[in-house]
Amino acid sequence: MNSSEILQSSKKVLASLKREHPMLKPTLAILQAGSYDLVQEMNKKLAEEIGLHIIHIWLPEDSSEDEIVGEILKLNDDPTVHGLALHLPENAYSSKILNALKPEKDVDGVSAVNLGQLVYGDVYDCLPYPTASAVIELLENIDRSIDGKKVLLVGTAAPLAASLQCLLQRKGAMVMSCQWKTQQLQSKLHQADVMVIGSIKPEEIPISWIKPGTTIVNCSHDVLSGKLCYGHQDVKYGDLAAEEALVSLAVAIRMQNMIKTTERWIRSQQYRKWNLHCLTLHPLSPVPSDIEISRAQSPKAVDVLAKEIGLLADEIEIYGQTKAKVHLSLLERLKDQPDGKYILVAGITPTPLGEGKSTVTIGLVQALTAHLDINSFACLRQPSQGPTFGVKGGAAGGGYAQVIPMEEFNLHLTGDIHAITAANNLLAAAIDARILHESTQSDKALYSRLVPVVDGVRKFSTIQLARLKRLGISKTDPGTLTEEEISKFVRLDIDPSTITWQRVLDTNDRFLRKITVGQANTEKGFIRQAQFDIAVASEIMAILALTTSLADMKDRLGKMVVANDKNGQPVTAEDLGVTGALAVLMKDAIKPTLMQTLEGTPVFVHAGPFANIAHGNSSVLADKIALKLVGEEGFVVTEAGFGADIGMEKFFNIKCRTSGLIPNVVVLVATIRALKMHGGGPSVTAGAPLKKEYTEENLQLVADGCCNLQKQIQIAQLFGVPVVVALNVFKTDSHAEIDLVCEIAKHSGAFDAVPCKHWSAGGKGAVELAQAVRKAANQKNNFRFLYNLELPIVEKIRIIAQKVYGAQDIELSPTAQIQIDHYSRQGFGNLPVCMAKTHLSLSHQPERKGVPTGFILPISDVRASIGAGFIYPLVGTMSTMPGLPTRPSRSKFRFLKIETATSLFPVIGDESEFEVCLLDASGRISRKP
Repeated sequence: MNSSEILQSSKKVLASLKREHPMLKPTLAILQAGSYDLVQEMNKKLAEEIGLHIIHIWLPEDSSEDEIVGEILKLNDDPTVHGLALHLPENAYSSKILNALKPEKDVDGVSAVNLGQLVYGDVYDCLPYPTASAVIELLENIDRSIDGKKVLLVGTAAPLAASLQCLLQRKGAMVMSCQWKTQQLQSKLHQADVMVIGSIKPEEIPISWIKPGTTIVNCSHDVLSGKLCYGHQDVKYGDLAAEEALVSLAVAIRMQNMIKTTERWIRSQQYRKWNLHCLTLHPLSPVPSDIEISRAQSPKAVDVLAKEIGLLADEIEIYGQTKAKVHLSLLERLKDQPDGKYILVAGITPTPLGEGKSTVTIGLVQALTAHLDINSFACLRQPSQGPTFGVKGGAAGGGYAQVIPMEEFNLHLTGDIHAITAANNLLAAAIDARILHESTQSDKALYSRLVPVVDGVRKFSTIQLARLKRLGISKTDPGTLTEEEISKFVRLDIDPSTITWQRVLDTNDRFLRKITVGQANTEKGFIRQAQFDIAVASEIMAILALTTSLADMKDRLGKMVVANDKNGQPVTAEDLGVTGALAVLMKDAIKPTLMQTLEGTPVFVHAGPFANIAHGNSSVLADKIALKLVGEEGFVVTEAGFGADIGMEKFFNIKCRTSGLIPNVVVLVATIRALKMHGGGPSVTAGAPLKKEYTEENLQLVADGCCNLQKQIQIAQLFGVPVVVALNVFKTDSHAEIDLVCEIAKHSGAFDAVPCKHWSAGGKGAVELAQAVRKAANQKNNFRFLYNLELPIVEKIRIIAQKVYGAQDIELSPTAQIQIDHYSRQGFGNLPVCMAKTHLSLSHQPERKGVPTGFILPISDVRASIGAGFIYPLVGTMSTMPGLPTRPSRSKFRFLKIETATSLFPVIGDESEFEVCLLDASGRISRKP
């Protein structure tokens, strides 16, 4: 084919691609070091002819290797650039530069990966060097066939030499290669039928050495740069026309390669079936401790896992070996991909020990992916250090159904909670600082500091212009404001008694529940009572879980109401001018963290709001990304905190409203232990041995306690979603007790009820559950919300209390009524309701088990999280700062010795005894010595 035919073919293919993808704008970037030349002009002309967009980056000819590599890396990371070609001086093509090219953008096929594919025969997966392909085309046009010809490559360097050698050998040619200074040059020249010149012939080499009739193709850098020269007599195609043909053919092939690169890019943006390598489990009996199981498994490198599930290299940020942040750009890439099935794991009213919702979630996805070969994702919350070092002892699952590495999951992870803590406390500091400055400065002084003169000019910032607009001031010139307007602008007039924004700490510290701030002399007597909350109770955590984009998060952060002014109007973070700073602190936390289960299936860990004082669900973003990655036939399993009356209700009424996602199935987790408690069994206390009623068969207690399971099934049915009961089986449960629970659950409206043994067997022990969930997901779904947002706040509270908790009615305290009236006047009355209630009972009284009835639900106070987008009533007395027990019951502290230090640090484990472990050089905890 000649260049014109290649271009016409490329033009047709590109036109077809654009018809299928109207927004497609394939862009070729050419990086050149040196002066502009004919080839660049030809690149531009031919690209425009077939419909490609081309950008040209020019560097000085003497640019260093690092400068060129730096520009290549920028283009690699630019999502608008689909192909990259280099046009450099001959001596600049170093291996460092060539290997800096991202293989999928390398249109000239010069990177090590692409050359390797060519060498090993992957003709259809690689893009041969355009000049090499052009040489083959020219030779075949001249001699029709080069099979059996002796071809000598003289003065050619990689990548041209490597590409030519492979292509010529495939055509049946015998290939020799040498430099001009080679001693056997004359002999080789006499043997050659074809001669490919990679650099200009030295004058000392006589033309007479070249056998008459030899076909010569000049590929020297001068020719490829457009500096054409005439050939020699007695040789074929050594003339200007041939050299021009070579250049135009090479550029046409480059454009053809660019079209192929674009086709590959389109394919990479589309969903494809996972090629997942699952990890093998070898369950032991008796089941070892969680930490021992976690350490016994060797996780896959997270970049390998990311590639297996269809993530591109530039869509992840790797944190060590086993964790990675996932970019939100994935949502745009897969926007046309249908979502998978959406499964919510909730539970009955739990004991203080928890009933294993996280374990069921992980066991279910291990069963779906590792045993039924169905794409599935688990979406979990990040555990707070409060429960980790308190009663619960982590949230990675347990037994042979957990996220690994367990200690990394439970400790710090990628720092999201720390980012929330920093942002929350920055805002708290800004509130008190603003009150202090306003109380000690005149309007003029405040104005001078808020809008300072910089280089002789005073200008409003963008956020200040937005505040002026909210105040009804349309002026943009700081010098034109009246004294009254300046006073309105600079004074927030915060009423300290109305401040609702508290400082936070991710530690159970009961002594911070009530504090006094401002006692230093420098605070000039501004003293007030305040408190600390646990970090995950921050509204910023709720926002992180509900946000749908970076822009949405910034908008929500700005809307957070922190207090009222002295006229009763809300004061927001935007009024304080800190929205940008908060968003910057949260810019990485907004990305979900990718991890894996014990069987190597993917997990997203993101956000961690408590369900008793917030909405208690992992992030909307993690769910949305996972639903795209699993594909239409895949499953995303997410978990709601505590019982269905709390976490599930908030998932449906708050999270689903924000996300627009509709769940397919509710998996309701129950344990015989919890059912016996609800049937009248003795109290269950964290850290204390279980009474015999819980370890011996007792069918009557189980039957009586199933009332709570039945009630939770009914709550799920209020929302029109099919329910599958997952009975988390313990070794002390009898077959008769298990059969009884499953029978009652089915008779109570559950689609199915399945005993699960994932804790002791991994995914294999949850296969029956996975099959039941798969069937239920194909059932008709009549999802609906519980209440209309337009209803008054009091009515929404009453509907939840009566229909979900089973209360007779509600009782508002005077404070609660005042707050409801206040929020309604401020325009917040149409927000959903997020009840802050104990998780240990359907009622407000933790000791009332089973299904309490006839009670009046007391609403002691009502607060608002305007940024997160809900009103939250406080039911009875709710603490937002847990305390440490005398002895943490399940988080047995184990100690870790760092090889280079003598100090000891606590690590989470499940054994009752202390133990010393080593931390290796990479920071991973090794086995005990």
